[in-house]
Amino acid sequence: MFEKQTKIPDPEQILKEIPLPEKLRAVKIARDKLVSEVITGESDKLLLIVGPCSAHEAAPVLEYVEKLGRLNEKVKDKLVLVPRIYTNKPRTRGVGYKGMFSQPDPTKSENIKKGICAIRELNIKAIEASGLSAADEMLYPANIHYVEDLLSYIAVGARSSENQLHRLVASGIDVPVGIKNPMSGSLLVLLNSVYAAQSGQVFKLNDWQVKTNGNPLAHSILRGAVDGNGNDIPNFHYETVMRVAEGYAASGLSNPAVIIDANHSNSSKQFKQQIRICREVMQNRMCDKGFRRIVKGFMIESFLVEGCQTEDKIFGKSITDPCLGWEDTERLILDIAEQA
Repeated sequence: MFEKQTKIPDPEQILKEIPLPEKLRAVKIARDKLVSEVITGESDKLLLIVGPCSAHEAAPVLEYVEKLGRLNEKVKDKLVLVPRIYTNKPRTRGVGYKGMFSQPDPTKSENIKKGICAIRELNIKAIEASGLSAADEMLYPANIHYVEDLLSYIAVGARSSENQLHRLVASGIDVPVGIKNPMSGSLLVLLNSVYAAQSGQVFKLNDWQVKTNGNPLAHSILRGAVDGNGNDIPNFHYETVMRVAEGYAASGLSNPAVIIDANHSNSSKQFKQQIRICREVMQNRMCDKGFRRIVKGFMIESFLVEGCQTEDKIFGKSITDPCLGWEDTERLILDIAEQA
C-alpha cells in the first residue's frame, strides 16, 4: 500500500521558482565544454570528480567547494576539477540516510520538496562561490529534470548500472554520464550499459513518451567489485583497464574513456588508500600510451575533515563513507597535476 503524503511540484515549477541565473548559466556551459572535451579526447587534461561521499549539509560543502575553486586556479592547465555534490545516497540494505534529496536535514524526517529546493540552492551557490559546476549521482532517473541544468557530470551507480531506465535516461542527457561497473564487476554488463546509453531510445519518462538521440559522452567508471562472500575485488589495475579498452574497440563505442573510482571496492573503503591507487594509476599512464589514452581521470571521496562520523557533530566530516581530509586531498591533486 502507498500512502500519499505530499504532492511534489513538477520540475518546470521548481526551476521557475529557483532558476539558475544567466550569469551562472554561462559558467556552467563553459564547464560542460571542458568536461566533455576530456571524455572525447579533444583535451589531454585529466578529469577529477572530487568531494564528499554525500552532501549532507550546505555550509561545509560550500566551504569545501570554495577551497576546490581556489585550487583549480593552480591546476587548471592540467586538470578539470568537478566537485562532488552528491545529494542521493544509495543504501545497500535500503534503510538509513538517503541524501539531501530525501532528507535535507539528516536529523529530521524526510521532506522531498524541501530537499529539491535545498539542492538547487546549494548547487547555485556553489557555482557562484567557486566557478565550478558539480557532479551528482542519478539514483532516481525520474528526478533528473530537477537538477539537470546545474550539473556538468552525472554518475550512474553500481547498483543501478544494470537498470533499464537508468540506461535509457542516460541516453538523453547532454553532459558526460559515467556508468559504474555493476557490483559483480562484470565488464560485459558495463560495456552493454554504455552501449545502451550511447544509443537512441524511445521510452516512457514520467508522463511522456520520449525519444533520445543517444549520449556519445556516456563512459565507464571502474569502482571495484564485490564477490559472493562480500569481499572487495579491486579493478583499477592495468590488466582490467586494458580489457575494458579491448571491449571498447570490439564494440565500436564512441569516445573510449575510463574513470577510476579510487574509493569503494577499489580501496575497500580504506580512504587513505585512495592516494596509493591514484599514484599507481598515474604511473601506469606514464608507462603505457594505450592506458594513458583511455584513463581520463579519477573519482575521489574527500571532505574538510578526514574519516567519517555516525552523527553530524564535526563540521565538514562525512556522515556516510569515510573521506580524505582537505590537506591530503590538496597534496594529492597537486601531485596528480604534476604527473599529468
